[in-house]
Amino acid sequence: MAILITGGAGYIGSHTVTYFQQQEKEVVVVDNLQTGHRKSVEADHFYPLDIRDQEALDQVFKNHKIQSVIHFAASSLVGESMEKPYEYYHNNVYGMLCLLEVMKNNGVKNLVFSSTAAVYGEPENIPIQETDKTDPTNTYGETKLAMEKMMKWFDQAYGITYVSLRYFNAAGAHEKGHIGEAHDPETHLIPLVLQVPRKKRQQLFIFGDDYPTMDGTCVRDYIHVMDLASAHYLAQQYLVAGNRSDVFNLGNGNGYSVKEVVAAARNITGHNIPAEIKERRPGDPATLIASSEKATKILGWSPRYPTLEKIIEDAWRWHCREE
Repeated sequence: MAILITGGAGYIGSHTVTYFQQQEKEVVVVDNLQTGHRKSVEADHFYPLDIRDQEALDQVFKNHKIQSVIHFAASSLVGESMEKPYEYYHNNVYGMLCLLEVMKNNGVKNLVFSSTAAVYGEPENIPIQETDKTDPTNTYGETKLAMEKMMKWFDQAYGITYVSLRYFNAAGAHEKGHIGEAHDPETHLIPLVLQVPRKKRQQLFIFGDDYPTMDGTCVRDYIHVMDLASAHYLAQQYLVAGNRSDVFNLGNGNGYSVKEVVAAARNITGHNIPAEIKERRPGDPATLIASSEKATKILGWSPRYPTLEKIIEDAWRWHCREE
């Protein structure tokens, strides 16, 4: 029995492919390579196709005995989603509809979904719990929430059980340094910070230092990408064991401010990393921290690499190897 990983050449997808392979699972990867990197995946079965091509996707299911699907294939830039809502609904929501139909037609009943903390919008409580209100403030979060709701109704009608993993700020890289985080354009804080010592930018811009936090800068919950990969594996095992559909937050439960991230990066890289304060960006919440108690209790998941230093060390090792 094989595990189909859509979007498996992307950042989190490629690390999850590696993790499943380390567990000696047969992996089939589908990715249209719009943002993914073929060199990030070492898999015997790789299909460079778009999941919206249902005929081609159906053939993948026909070629392999698929037990479960891990679904990463989606557009994921918040700012871009506000400028291109049609593209985000078409790629994310319609893409999910195509995937679910092919799963239904081929009798595949287990789906692990890569969701996001963006489904919550402005948090009412810290730490955020799965039962908190979902009210996205951007198109990206809205499409992910629509995909979650779609899975709920497909479960009720067709018995396709799912786990939706809502995670916070993925960061870091594989310890061996052979895969890591590479976006174009880059929008994530830790790789942006590390671009300064790599001489790819002169300084870092910090957007706002007047938030109600310990040092005035935004606080976020950073989670190591390999900890996310292990959670997808545990979620897949949970579904195969016959458990019901559910939603889980994934985070470390600890928040780090932008200034704390910069300070840790300075220490690890030995570089000064100049930083300039700019005005706040609209829509940036002051603090986002996850409660992962439910994932710990039900999935048996806990982060192996919870420290900010470890996350940045692994990211830095990969970026240095990339040079």
